[in-house]
Amino acid sequence: GAEPQRSNDRLYMQLLAFGGCADPAAVARELGRLPVEHVVYNDLNDPNGIGILAISRDPNEFIDVLQPRLRQPPLSHLVQKPEFTMFGRTYSLGYEPDLDETLIQRPRRTVLNADWRWAVWYPLRRSGAFAQLPADEQRRILAEHGAIGMAFGAGDYAHDVRLACHGLDRSDNDFVVGLVGKELFPLSAVVQSMRKT
Repeated sequence: GAEPQRSNDRLYMQLLAFGGCADPAAVARELGRLPVEHVVYNDLNDPNGIGILAISRDPNEFIDVLQPRLRQPPLSHLVQKPEFTMFGRTYSLGYEPDLDETLIQRPRRTVLNADWRWAVWYPLRRSGAFAQLPADEQRRILAEHGAIGMAFGAGDYAHDVRLACHGLDRSDNDFVVGLVGKELFPLSAVVQSMRKT
């Protein structure tokens, strides 16, 4: 009995990884002058590495605003790690009661929450075998998968951002998944648990 909802509004996110950064705070200050919302991460695997997550409803801002700034000093000295670049858009599953909350507000709150200082970002492609399963079997598997994620979220251990990247990812992945939280261990544990489903 619910009324159908439609929205052309999406939130786009791009993760860029760089090496050669001696001062991540300086990068954050420089980017703070731009109208594009962003997060600057330290890279756990590279003492001089950072990740920049840029967020916008308008994908043109990544090309017209962010990229020109990254080509100018003092940001132009950063060494990009293109193999870690990820780009995606928010999407709905079709049963959410509030599309603006699902597509815009919740993902923004998740990535911009200063208390959730750890993040794990990775691309994901579903296997062809999964796509060939009957729809009911796919729903059962995804429900089990989702229940694990919701349990971690309800306990404030891990919060997710799921982005569709069909046609946007150079490796032809289907999704970009971001897990964000206060501590690192639960983010790794949720990935471990979900791989079983």
